[in-house]
Amino acid sequence: MSKIIPKIKEIYRSIGSYWLLLFYFLSFCFLEFIYRFGRQGEINSDFMFAVLFSIVFSIILFTITHILPQKIHKIAAVVLTFCITMVYITQFVYYKIFNMPLCLYSLVGAKDAMQFTDVMVSTLYSNIVPLVFLCMPLIFLGLIFFRKSYNYKITLKSGGIFFALLIASYIFVLLCINSTGDTPASQRTIYYSGGPMELAVDRLGLMPSVFLDIKHLFTKSSRSVFAQKDADDEHEKSQPVSTPSPTPLHSPEDIPETIEPLPYNMMELDFCSLIENENNKTVTDMHKYFSSISPTQQNDYTGLFEGCNLIFITAEAFSSLAIDKEITPTLYRMSREGFVFNQFYNPIWGVSTSDGEYVACTSLLPKRGVWSFSRSSSNFLPFTMGNQLKDCSYTTKAYHNHSYTYYDRHRSHPNMGYEFMAVGNGLEIADTWPESDLEMMEETLEQFIDKEPFHIYYMTISGHLQYNFAGNYIARKNKESVEHLPYGEAAKAYLACQKELDMAVEYLIDGLEKKGALERTVFVVTGDHYPYGLPKGGIDELAGHRVEDNFELYKSTLIIWKSGMEPIVVDKPCSSLDILPTLSNFFGFDYDSRLLMGRDIFSKEPPLVLFNNKSWITEKACYNSRTDTVVFNDGLEWDEEYIKSIHRMVSDKFKYSEKILDMDYYNIVFGGE
Repeated sequence: MSKIIPKIKEIYRSIGSYWLLLFYFLSFCFLEFIYRFGRQGEINSDFMFAVLFSIVFSIILFTITHILPQKIHKIAAVVLTFCITMVYITQFVYYKIFNMPLCLYSLVGAKDAMQFTDVMVSTLYSNIVPLVFLCMPLIFLGLIFFRKSYNYKITLKSGGIFFALLIASYIFVLLCINSTGDTPASQRTIYYSGGPMELAVDRLGLMPSVFLDIKHLFTKSSRSVFAQKDADDEHEKSQPVSTPSPTPLHSPEDIPETIEPLPYNMMELDFCSLIENENNKTVTDMHKYFSSISPTQQNDYTGLFEGCNLIFITAEAFSSLAIDKEITPTLYRMSREGFVFNQFYNPIWGVSTSDGEYVACTSLLPKRGVWSFSRSSSNFLPFTMGNQLKDCSYTTKAYHNHSYTYYDRHRSHPNMGYEFMAVGNGLEIADTWPESDLEMMEETLEQFIDKEPFHIYYMTISGHLQYNFAGNYIARKNKESVEHLPYGEAAKAYLACQKELDMAVEYLIDGLEKKGALERTVFVVTGDHYPYGLPKGGIDELAGHRVEDNFELYKSTLIIWKSGMEPIVVDKPCSSLDILPTLSNFFGFDYDSRLLMGRDIFSKEPPLVLFNNKSWITEKACYNSRTDTVVFNDGLEWDEEYIKSIHRMVSDKFKYSEKILDMDYYNIVFGGE
């Protein structure tokens, strides 16, 4: 010890007044390490890029500190360190609640989110150890400044040195980034072309991702800026990808061969005329892209449900984990008596519930940096089930058993063709947290049951986190039904919440059956996202094994059920993006499949499942963007061109889906009908 202390003092003297620069650098590295380890439980090679960026950020903070008046250097250093610490703490807590990073545009809903303060407090309490570690650089700095004086002033010479050092370090970071290749998940692609923040955090680090998010927010916040960027990229040509035939359907009886070619799900759109008469380069590019897409063909399921009533339920945190023969018998029966989708995925998106609804209801991918559903409320959406069935003289109503303004549903849902009612604008139910799905059904059934044909859309909330019996009214209400199960409290509480959904659906079925309308009614039940509020241990408990977290975590159950139908098993990979075109085909609508990002599951088009982080699944292979690896199915050889074609297809779907939202493209194509 007697030798170590003098050595430390010697190092300190050699560092001199530059110790604050070293402190900033080590603080960034330490905070990034704790954040990553707290999220993933491991540190991989991508941590290197966070370290490289830490050099750049530490120089910037050191310079900012010393260009201020000397008497406030201490205060400036503490304030800057506090701000950086709060960024990491906020992001860490947000991730622990929603299992995704916090983007700046999500702060728009901060007022509504304050309703869930109990969830935040519980998360803070359960993660107290990593949160204390995240505070350590700030505590350390405070202790140092209270004990020692600090006097350092940047001169013109030292300022020039620091500026040169900043430029050199940034150039070195860019050289490292440019060496990572051009795959969708490479650091180079993410840094220059953008991408989901989840992937950016993994590849580049939290602070670089935050700054990229800020840049994205201010450079792509308006349609004009977005359109100009796309005009600059007009030279990029989008071509349809030729891919093998999909996995065949499996049902009790083989689907008969059709000799005559079936019509295509496409409308009479004169793209040549549209291109010729369009002056906007972005819109012209869109016309060219959509005219190049192959439409889906009608099939033996076209018009299967024509004229039927439709009840569509987007259920909060509903997943396959909620299907239990004893606890949720109605959902269990429906999931096995209707269409049985063995490879259905329900990816989570940037704005969790709202984006989950948006994807299922519009068959469009949400745009990063905005509330897509809210933004769409001023657009023409002709293909939503509400608008299509309203045009067929259906009674169309939508209900939600929470605040009617939450996620701006009072704007988006009427625009989809519904008379919308929720808590605060006509739906009166008990003020609990969360509110009861069963009570919502009890209050609304009589409003439409005698108004056939009808289409009713429900967004439920009884399945919402927090999954415990103390703060969750629904879990506590149904606690007795799950007490005997061999699971932890969180898993039991989750099932207790989903039991409320089961009873709500059962109530609808019983009411329709008494009125003699059940056999004319189709039920669709899907989740908005997987139960991210359920700890990973609880998910593994209910699944009975360790769940893989890039693909399997999002594997779910889609219920499409009609009383009296024979079960039809579907092994084709599909996702929530495919629900709308599949239903449009079932109901025999005249719609244009080229203008949707999903595909009719029963068409002959090859399947493609997309995830928010640009991972994908086809009938031949799967791509994991987290590991940047492709795995082909057994017996299939590596095909580099196939991989590139799917990457391009995925990129195009995200790109043009955003353009549809930004340009109100359907309004342009259909002439403002």
